[in-house]
Amino acid sequence: MLQFGRFALTRAIMALITLLIVSIVVFSLMELVPGDCAERYLSYKQTQGVAVSMADIQSERVRLGLDRPFFERWSTWVVGAFQGEFGDSCILRVNIAELLGSKFWISLLICVSSLVLAYAIAIPVGIIAASSRNAFLNNSLRIVSYLGLAMPNFLLALMIMLVATVYFGETLTGLFSAEYRDAPWSWARFVDLMKHAWLPIFILGWSATAFALQTVRALMSDEIGKLYVTAAKARGLYGAKLLWRYPARHALGPIVNSLGFDLNRIFNELPIVALILTLTEAGSLLIDALAKSNDQQLAGAIIFLLTASIVTLNFLTDLLLAVMDPRIRKSILR
Repeated sequence: MLQFGRFALTRAIMALITLLIVSIVVFSLMELVPGDCAERYLSYKQTQGVAVSMADIQSERVRLGLDRPFFERWSTWVVGAFQGEFGDSCILRVNIAELLGSKFWISLLICVSSLVLAYAIAIPVGIIAASSRNAFLNNSLRIVSYLGLAMPNFLLALMIMLVATVYFGETLTGLFSAEYRDAPWSWARFVDLMKHAWLPIFILGWSATAFALQTVRALMSDEIGKLYVTAAKARGLYGAKLLWRYPARHALGPIVNSLGFDLNRIFNELPIVALILTLTEAGSLLIDALAKSNDQQLAGAIIFLLTASIVTLNFLTDLLLAVMDPRIRKSILR
């Protein structure tokens, strides 16, 4: 137990250091964008017909604290970030935490649900495909997985929307019905969200399932052919008991370790799907902040929250791997 506690503490410290490094990178990128927040905001105001002078820009810089040294501003930003406060949006001039509200958590819920769906299908099906000698089954699964990898998520979204519109008269867009869109959170609003969220979850899980299926099948095929599995068969172990006790246990280690990478890949695909399905969540806000309004403060907050989620997931998967395989927790303490 003491060894596991030391392992968990070491991993937690490493996760914290990773977040600090990421915060420096994100904040530096925000600073490297041409023109600071004061210039971008006042330039936007100038397009609205407001006269702006250099004195106005300098006064706005002082008000926003942009005249302070870089590391002083970064330390203030990162302390606020760990508390869930990111200041005000550069262009919209509203608090970022209030602007994001539940949007980021809805995005994270969609991505995590897609990940759970992908692995709930890929792990058992991949194990069956690797252990089965049925040529028809293996070839069918291979075709389905190749189709999932080849067909982009946005194309699948467009196809589903077209079929739903033509044959059922439903556009399947948005995350809430009209009566729940601006309503406070309640069980009824959550149920309404689930009625609409299944489509982006399915679409994002489509390629994730195909990718995970190929990975599980390849790892299981490699493990099944090893000598320790042959030795277990010689001792009288067969069927599901053999698969789960030996090759699956070793093959699933790399799968668990890649959950953070897969979550990041799914979130990277979310903004395009969100634009097609007109979802009002963090993915669409990130696209708006980067491509339209150039609001680096808002974009930086979303990227930092996503990174924090991935780092947290990696920390939890490290603990899970340590529970599954004692060699993992011993390796870092040598």
